Amino acid sequence: MVFKGKTVAEAIAEGLAYYSVTEEQAEIKVISEEVKGLFGKVKKEAEVDVSIKLSGGSRAVQFLESLFEKMNVNAKAELVSEGENVVINVITTNSSAVIGYRGEVLDALQALAGAVANIGNKNYKRVVVDCEGYREKREETLVNLAKKLADKAVRLGRDVSLEPMNPYERRVIHSTLAASETVTTASEGKEPNRHVVIIPNEKKPYVKKFYDRNRGGNKNYGGRRDRNDRRGGNDRNRGNRSGFTSAAREPKKKPSMFGTYLGNSLKNEE
Repeated sequence: MVFKGKTVAEAIAEGLAYYSVTEEQAEIKVISEEVKGLFGKVKKEAEVDVSIKLSGGSRAVQFLESLFEKMNVNAKAELVSEGENVVINVITTNSSAVIGYRGEVLDALQALAGAVANIGNKNYKRVVVDCEGYREKREETLVNLAKKLADKAVRLGRDVSLEPMNPYERRVIHSTLAASETVTTASEGKEPNRHVVIIPNEKKPYVKKFYDRNRGGNKNYGGRRDRNDRRGGNDRNRGNRSGFTSAAREPKKKPSMFGTYLGNSLKNEE
């Protein structure tokens, strides 16, 4: 709003009184200074444009709504709170266009809103942009995932890597397992492929598997197999991989049979 006065200072005072704010809380733009005529008489009054200085959250809300218009998305942003963090909620009839796959669009909107909200700030304020409670639902999913994969890491005794996540989601994983007595967590890789790795405190040695032909199944084997074992026997039966010798057997001697009737005594020899 434009305010007039005999001097610039008087015009500014009029504007501050109208909004009931201090000069630090207002944005002031001088349109024109006063023009004095003969004998110091004011020929033309000074004009200033005075408006309430928008907070970082309010600027972010205005930015998001102008962005929604360019995106052709029917959505409205509302400032929920502005304290240590700035929280903005988006109300829309097309939540999929605002949230995107796994929150990718919502994360992009949040990054842009954070940049706008912190223009001119000495201390950075974290900005959270949410839509239909997506952040809370996603956080609950990540907490359950972190616990499940931590159990898996302990059971297998080896590191378990999660899919790439943004910094906020990685913090959820880290904080969920921070008090764990069985695993620790670390972030690895570079953006946008930076991910969390869950590390068990007690790792199990790697056990190589091989196929046991004789038993028809897989077996764990910690060391190197003996050459004779791979051939199916020792040196004495090396000629046959099945473990049996190919040497001809001597025929069994048939026992002598004696009976009362000699005619029938050899009838059943075969």
